[in-house]
Order: sequence, then C-alpha cells, then structure tokens
Amino acid sequence: MEDISVITAISHPLRRRIIDRLFMYGPTQVGVLARAFEAQVGSVSHHLRMLQKAGVVEQVDAPDGDRRASWWQLSRRSFTWSADDYDSPADALMAREAQRANVRHQLDRLQRWYRISPQSEAEGFSTDSLAWATQAELSELQRRLNALVDEWRGGIDRSDGQQRMPVFFFAHGFPTEV
Repeated sequence: MEDISVITAISHPLRRRIIDRLFMYGPTQVGVLARAFEAQVGSVSHHLRMLQKAGVVEQVDAPDGDRRASWWQLSRRSFTWSADDYDSPADALMAREAQRANVRHQLDRLQRWYRISPQSEAEGFSTDSLAWATQAELSELQRRLNALVDEWRGGIDRSDGQQRMPVFFFAHGFPTEV
C-alpha cells in the first residue's frame, strides 16, 4: 500500500510527466525538463521538490561534475494502490481521485496517439479480451503481464545503433458486467 502522500504527489499532471520523462531518459537537468514541458524552471523545481519529499525522485550529481546544475533521477519506478487500502474516508477519496487521474493520463496519451497516427509511419496496437476469472486469477494475470513487460523491456539492447521511439503500454483488467 502506498502512503497517501506518494499518491498525492504523483497524481499531479506535470509531476506525472516528470516521472515519465525521468523513467525514459534517466537523470536529467532541471532546465532540460522545463524546456521539454514548456514550463518555468522554478515551477519544475517546485514539482521536483514535492516528488522528492514523497520519496519519488532524488537530486544527483551532474555527470560532468558541474555543481551549478540541478540534476534529478527517479528513486523508484512503480506505484500500486487501491482506494480500498485506506481506512480514512479522506485518504480513500484521494486515492480514488488519483486512480481517475491515472486513467485520464492513460486515455490522454491514447487520444494523442490516435490524432497523430495517420501521419506516422509507426504502428501501435490495441488489444482487449473477456474471460471468467476469480480474484486470484486476475491477480495472477497482473503479475504475469508485469513480468512479461519487464522481460521485454530488459531484452532491448539500446547499444545496437537502431533508432528507437518512446513507447507507452497500458492494459487494464477488472471485473465487469457482460
């Protein structure tokens, strides 16, 4: 179960984009983040400090040793929570809103892809399925999907000289009515 302060920190739209960028590119200078998001350095620094307070990012030394530049990296790479994990009604409400914000983030990415896909040479994919399952079987599906994605990501050799593009993958599995 995530501490509610972590969930609150990561559910902000700009902070989520910062997390995603640090995940994809590794340690990054605050000015580079500000330019990438067309934001003020002070604003990005504020959000980085909020993420640092929640234990999500940490400040690191500049690769070139320049102490004038502020560099940041992720302290952790995944977050899992359910609104059902919280006894406090206020915390449960915040966790549910964070879940909604996460889904909006995912759907916004998908909509952006569909807007640019007709002009893109790259192809994406869509998949969905229906099945009967117990809660334990659904949890096992989640574990296996996470393991598969981790294995796939770990097998990519970024030193082979091939041109790569950032790829976003998401899937949802949940009880539903038929």
